[in-house]
Amino acid sequence: MRIFRPRGPLDVSSVGSPLAQAVAMHRAGRHADAEREARAVAASRSRRRNDTWAPVALHVAAIAAGAQGRHAEAVALHDEALPHFARAFGDGHPQTLKARSDRAQVLTSLGRYAECETECAAVASAAARRPEPEAAHVALAARNGQVFALTALGRHPEAEALAREVLAAARGMPERFSLVLRLNLARSLNGQARHEEALAEAEHALRLHRGLPAAEQRPEAGAVDLATATALLGVGRRDEARVRAVAAHDACLAVLGPDHRRTEEARELVDRIGA
Repeated sequence: MRIFRPRGPLDVSSVGSPLAQAVAMHRAGRHADAEREARAVAASRSRRRNDTWAPVALHVAAIAAGAQGRHAEAVALHDEALPHFARAFGDGHPQTLKARSDRAQVLTSLGRYAECETECAAVASAAARRPEPEAAHVALAARNGQVFALTALGRHPEAEALAREVLAAARGMPERFSLVLRLNLARSLNGQARHEEALAEAEHALRLHRGLPAAEQRPEAGAVDLATATALLGVGRRDEARVRAVAAHDACLAVLGPDHRRTEEARELVDRIGA
């Protein structure tokens, strides 16, 4: 996780960072420990005027809470942090925009898809006008959130068109960007009953997922199997779909816990295939 500040990047995992331990815990899947540590850092620095670490600590705590499936609490933490980001970094700074994008994407786990779509579109537009190199990453992440929200709203052709546009613009970016975008593209294709195409995208996503370091694979636990199972069910390969859906649910349960949105989605697919 890389966090930005006006005078250059601030690496929260670097030696000397007060959040290095929290970030290491989060990357290792110890989300509850990461949340406690980040909350402690936020509390210890909350009285320092315009301290850049305090809002970042709340941001890390929010991400860790969301990873445990406590999505409403994650949004509340983001809401608490955002005014501090604006004061410490400025309203239009990439770090503030990133915080807004992360908050917006948690809203999808609460079913607030239209809010997510609107906010992600606004963040992407603002980030595209910024000169900082890191702003391009923020814009791509926000567009990915917009694609997911459009799909959830049933606007599948729009989601597909945007996903393909962003994938073309994302060349040269980290492969995790391509992974999540292809997964969202597969969702939009499944939503249009173009299951063979969705299956091809899911298989591409699987190759990308396998090539990532373990710490970068963990956030997408179960996502590839979920997209694949949906496509397999669509083309009538029901037994294969059941195997992949169960694998998706098991992975989500082990890594994300029973309350996470993706775990619930995988469980619903297992039940639908079983029925």
